Amino acid sequence: MQIHRFEAGLEGRVALVTGAAIGNGRAFCERFAEEGAAVAIADIADASETVAAVREITNRVRAYQGDLTIPDTVQQIVEQVERDFGRIDVLVHNVGLYEEEPFELLTFEQWKRMLQVCLDPLFLTAHAVLPRMKRQGFGRIIALSSNTIWLGTPYLVHYVTAKSAIVGFVRSLAAEVGQYGITVNAITVGVTATQDPTDRPMNRTLLKDILPSQCIHRADEPHDIANVVAFLAMPAASIITGQVINVDGGVARH
Repeated sequence: MQIHRFEAGLEGRVALVTGAAIGNGRAFCERFAEEGAAVAIADIADASETVAAVREITNRVRAYQGDLTIPDTVQQIVEQVERDFGRIDVLVHNVGLYEEEPFELLTFEQWKRMLQVCLDPLFLTAHAVLPRMKRQGFGRIIALSSNTIWLGTPYLVHYVTAKSAIVGFVRSLAAEVGQYGITVNAITVGVTATQDPTDRPMNRTLLKDILPSQCIHRADEPHDIANVVAFLAMPAASIITGQVINVDGGVARH
């Protein structure tokens, strides 16, 4: 029997993380740096604090500011990352928008905006990096979704719809690109990983109900998600593709 052995960590790899100015995205960048990867951060917001945090680990980090719903902006950023680092091995789609609204009060503009912010950057960045990954014979595309797609959480129809679409995206794209050594996966995370429980009245109610129902009775933290993201990016995860991994302390037993 042939035994396949893979190099450890992500030494020499380059990870492009979108939506990494704060929160989970920052944790992803730090985790990639710990594994030896160079880190490129793309966000509409100023990511200087994330850059400073990553520089505590490595100097191989740069931030690129721009609106990732604009095709030309995405193409320019991806081209600049390749010029700066020579390659792109990992794409983490972490751009998103969270908004609570009862369906009857939801406007068509809110609906369109949610789909645009959650889905357009995924399409545009994946479309831009894919030819580069194919040339390399290696690539990892990891998209962040939400455990609300398993739970049917109320007041989030537009959000759950957008996050569900991410699952369809990764399943279909994985079937197209696996032959090139590229994997495409999604991670669904819990509301406790991304939301401040004091932020909104409905959030406080949701969190009060969610935490007791978890198998692990603590809120999931950004580093919990970052560990899974880092694993999926590694060469050792080469057989895992087209999958959705739920990381929420056991709220949704998917």
